[in-house]
Amino acid sequence: MTIQLDTWENRLLTMAYEPLENWTADHLPVLADPSALDLAYTYSEEITKEHSATFHIASSLLSGEQRKAIRALYAFCRVSDDLVDRPQGEGDSAVIDAARFERWRQRSLSNNPPQDDLVASAWADTRLRFNIPRQYAEQLLDGVARDLDENRYETFSDLAGYCYGVASTVGLMSMHIVGFRDESAIAYAVKLGVALQLTNILRDVAEDWENGRLYLPLVELAAFGLTEADIVAQNNDYRWKAFMAFQIARAQQLYAEAMPGLALLERRGRVAVAAAAELYRAILDDIEAHNYDVFSRRAHISNRRKAIRVPGIWWRAMVASY
Repeated sequence: MTIQLDTWENRLLTMAYEPLENWTADHLPVLADPSALDLAYTYSEEITKEHSATFHIASSLLSGEQRKAIRALYAFCRVSDDLVDRPQGEGDSAVIDAARFERWRQRSLSNNPPQDDLVASAWADTRLRFNIPRQYAEQLLDGVARDLDENRYETFSDLAGYCYGVASTVGLMSMHIVGFRDESAIAYAVKLGVALQLTNILRDVAEDWENGRLYLPLVELAAFGLTEADIVAQNNDYRWKAFMAFQIARAQQLYAEAMPGLALLERRGRVAVAAAAELYRAILDDIEAHNYDVFSRRAHISNRRKAIRVPGIWWRAMVASY
């Protein structure tokens, strides 16, 4: 099999440019109690530290205001994902989940959310302070909401659309926080987002299956002689290894094509985004190092190994420009 990129890339780029065409800047929110906003940002930082060591390390390379903002973005994404990231309900349960998510959608898109909603407050301030197009947040919420009623993807093109919604949009919003040279950076952000989400998908096959979801393209599973029964049986045989090698090769190609776009970011943000990308990319190496077994263990990179990589990441981002 060969990796095909053109059809899905063009579709996603259209989606990525649309928010810029429709966007007009909002006014900053008015908060009655500034101390409430400080608390909101502190809470967002705690969520980031608890749920993603990689993102916490990468964001620590930013300046103070950017660091607060990027962690507010992470907290917004984390809460959005947590509302749907559990075993899918049926009947009344599914209706309750959808209603809960819709209430969060309204709060998280408001310019003046309730002050007792700390994540929504920090996110509103960040979105407006850094002039992040609202439609990117809407696209992310649309992508996350797909998990409420969609748990299979027939082709990679279908899956790429999902990856855009839940990951590329994060990169596009991050660009407005760290700063970017011009709109040519958008294509790289879209591709990096797909690569990052593919990494998540390959790492979390077992966990996603337990939650009733399978994000691997069904057509490609079949091409390697695999079915859902093989996922149930956790068959780490030659077919699975070949399938995973193909998927990892695709993700690695996307990383390789996306990384030169970091040169289009402002210098401080360049290192932080590079760190997030490279530390996630290393998960693919860990999967390969353990013979493609993502059933009996969760691929990861230790904090010590992450710290060791940071100087090299700085050099590649600031000097070699990938």
